[in-house]
Amino acid sequence: MKRVMILNGPNLNLLGVREPHIYGTTTLDQIKASCEAQAKALGLALSFHQSNHEGVLVDLIQSARQDADAIIINPAGYSFTSIAMLDAMKAFEGPIVELHISNIHARDKYHRHSVLSQAATAVICGLGPYGYIAAMLAVAQMPDKTSA
Repeated sequence: MKRVMILNGPNLNLLGVREPHIYGTTTLDQIKASCEAQAKALGLALSFHQSNHEGVLVDLIQSARQDADAIIINPAGYSFTSIAMLDAMKAFEGPIVELHISNIHARDKYHRHSVLSQAATAVICGLGPYGYIAAMLAVAQMPDKTSA
């Protein structure tokens, strides 16, 4: 069974109430429930995390080297600033899907360029909460680190 770790960065715990005109009204708990149902349907083992703290996210990315075959990450605000997360992602040997609820390319100049994309296998943006499902469908089809 392929193990997938989903990581969510800062302020995603406020989904549903924070800037609904950009991020919609779906909560992170609702996204988690959708992901759990999709994981079951795809035969994936899922771990789902959220942290507002960069170091916690770095630790989780590093732990994925032993605990996951693939990472789906919505790094939120750290997308544009975190060299520490980038370095941790580069050390992960399996596929990484970077995910953004909004279309970051249509946003203001501070939210357009993710430094983390260079370590990602794929990037999904602008699909809203469905982006998580799309990422899971993609990961289910990708070879994991043991069969690549």
